[in-house]
Amino acid sequence: MVRVTHAAGQNRYDRIVQMIEDSERLNSEAGRKAANLADKLVPWCLGGSLLTWLLTGNTARAVSVLMVDFSCALKLSMPLSVLSAMREASLRKMSVKGGKYLERVSHADTVIFDKTGTLTKACPTVTEIVPFHGQDAREMLRTAACLEEHFPHSVANAVVRKATELGLDHSEMHSDVEYVVAHGIATKIGDQRAVIGSAHFIFEDEGVRIPEEDRAAFDALSDSVSWLYLAVGGVLSAAIGISDPLRPEASRAVQALRDAGIGKTVMLTGDNKRIARRIAGQLGIDEYQAEILPEDKAAYIRREQDAGRTVIMIGDGINDTPALSIADVGVAVGTGAVIAREVSDITIAAEDLHELVWLKRLSDALMARIDRNYRFVMGFNGALILLGAVGLLPPATSALLHNASTVVLAANCLTDLMKEEKPHEKA
Repeated sequence: MVRVTHAAGQNRYDRIVQMIEDSERLNSEAGRKAANLADKLVPWCLGGSLLTWLLTGNTARAVSVLMVDFSCALKLSMPLSVLSAMREASLRKMSVKGGKYLERVSHADTVIFDKTGTLTKACPTVTEIVPFHGQDAREMLRTAACLEEHFPHSVANAVVRKATELGLDHSEMHSDVEYVVAHGIATKIGDQRAVIGSAHFIFEDEGVRIPEEDRAAFDALSDSVSWLYLAVGGVLSAAIGISDPLRPEASRAVQALRDAGIGKTVMLTGDNKRIARRIAGQLGIDEYQAEILPEDKAAYIRREQDAGRTVIMIGDGINDTPALSIADVGVAVGTGAVIAREVSDITIAAEDLHELVWLKRLSDALMARIDRNYRFVMGFNGALILLGAVGLLPPATSALLHNASTVVLAANCLTDLMKEEKPHEKA
């Protein structure tokens, strides 16, 4: 028997090779500016050499000036710094698709979180089943599991898992299945329409009726869990309580992002407002929006960008892909949906939200290194040109110092930016 573990081109080595091949196309804005500046300085260096000869009549001085330029150091140090940072990120099981995204992370002032699978553990469990309209709780769970068993979603998996634990047979009983993205599932059981999903989908889109005799029980549903609603024949039949605990490090990670320079944190979720309000309060998140659709998340990001903010969006699901694609930097959780990883700019491991904090610090350190390199190249080479022009440096010494400084600078660019923080596990 042959077991395929990875498709061709999908292992870490192949991703790193592809990342390097794309690095020029996705180079940082700072790198492009440095390269453009280097090109613009070439005629000035040539002109300076000619002017030195015209003013002094000394060929040695003119050659000393000619031996020094800015192109080598500027064009070499910037991409090496970026590639080194991308390599360092890969040791943390992060995939960065281009240097420009690291620059944007450094400049970001807003981080937007999805809730399920990002701020929570993405291992929800069914905690209770509340039947309505005279239905039996076990029968409603069996029906829900039958509807959910074909859909790769963590909540659907929780429902199926609970039915299996209780020994409920949830073999096929429905037809004409329709999966409504970010809403739920619609199908037919016999000649009746059956739907399962969010409150918005069930009560607003489908117009499901709550039996009057069950109104008090419905209003008494707990605020501490998320609810999945099942309706058959246009009448609410059951509410299934779903608990998805927060990541233990979530609160600390949100605070660490704020300490790292993020001015605004936001949570966007399709869950109900009561759950969203409670989680935002627990984590210290500045703003939240609940019961929203994938297009609403993307629209929110556009508004933030129109207000002049640089936005990082972090998510893991199919519903997050519009937001991930439109954000300045889309960050996907590694254990999330394949399409989310494909459209994102950076993929991080799912074990710890502090990886996002580390990524912000890495990006800040990268931009600081680029700034230092820029100032060193301009200052040191400018001094060599001046000393050569006044006759204090012969051509051979000028060339040696220029090339030696370029080699030393390039070697320094290949050193780790985050020496004090070692990766959890090396590739």
